[in-house]
Amino acid sequence: MTSTPIALLLLLAAAVLEASGDALVRKGLYGSAAAKVGFFFAGTVVLFGYAYLVNSPKWDFGRLLGIYVVFFFVVVQLINWLIFGVPPGWGRLTGGACILLGGAIITFTSD
Repeated sequence: MTSTPIALLLLLAAAVLEASGDALVRKGLYGSAAAKVGFFFAGTVVLFGYAYLVNSPKWDFGRLLGIYVVFFFVVVQLINWLIFGVPPGWGRLTGGACILLGGAIITFTSD
């Protein structure tokens, strides 16, 4: 599977699952004692979904990794901003531009 629209959607979904699972575990680590088990369980389920989704297709994941890293960076920044109230600053946006460029180079150039 190459960089088809379906592969891109699967990678975007995987990035959302991975970042969301991480966020759930983070909420469990720093949440109330009563909520810990629920957040940890939900994080486990979501992270398993990510691992299953990203490893099920027969694709050159090394090649698609570039676009995946871009998706992951964007999703993490959105979650950090919208859920945890931390907007990306100048350094993250500048680094993100470098991630975007690197992802494009990895994904769209031939070896």
